[in-house]
Amino acid sequence: MLILFVRAIILYVLVFLIIRMTGKRQLSDLQPFDLLITLLVADLASEPASDMSIPLLYGVVPIIALLFMQQLLAFLSLKFERVRVGLCGHPILLISQGIVNEHALHDARYSLNDLMEQLRTKDMFNLADVEYAILETNGSLSVLPKGPRQAPSYEALKLESPVARPPYLLIQDGHMHLPTLRQAGYTESWLNAQLRRADISDAQQVLFAFLAGQTLHIQRKARFGGDVRFLSIGKGGAA
Repeated sequence: MLILFVRAIILYVLVFLIIRMTGKRQLSDLQPFDLLITLLVADLASEPASDMSIPLLYGVVPIIALLFMQQLLAFLSLKFERVRVGLCGHPILLISQGIVNEHALHDARYSLNDLMEQLRTKDMFNLADVEYAILETNGSLSVLPKGPRQAPSYEALKLESPVARPPYLLIQDGHMHLPTLRQAGYTESWLNAQLRRADISDAQQVLFAFLAGQTLHIQRKARFGGDVRFLSIGKGGAA
């Protein structure tokens, strides 16, 4: 029983490392050959993990071979466009200038219901609002709304745009993230002062607090009320 446990741990670590080595794309949007490699690796690891009669090496060697194959195909797809198209296919234009391409739908094995469902996930409930829709090689749908339906930019409105910054998670479940706080350019004493502005005496009362632009978003834990506070950092008062 102990040997079986150890074999499972070894194969788990090996599969984890293999998946990590195949690249970040492997963990999100899978191309067909990536998906095939992932399924085969999982299947090869399951047999020696559960069957003591199969030598552990019989599972390790094929997994390493699949890693080599995946890396080779990835290299060839980067170097040669024909290989890339053969392995991954090419994007399909389903809607062009507001007109649904019926032949493209048939080629992609897409029904109109499938198209409408994908559009709704992009917050597009009316086909008449769509200028272009492209089915990407990973199966996702990219949508460009018609001009009047596009959100205006600060540049188009001739307004001064705020500095683009990612939101900073400063407090999570009562614990301050001091490295993130320093990355945002603030100190622990500053954050405590902001909590006092929100009538919060201790960070332990906070479920989360994150800084997005010039707004500090704070929510207290349920046992402390569960209320939400927004503080405007630039104005020095509650937003």
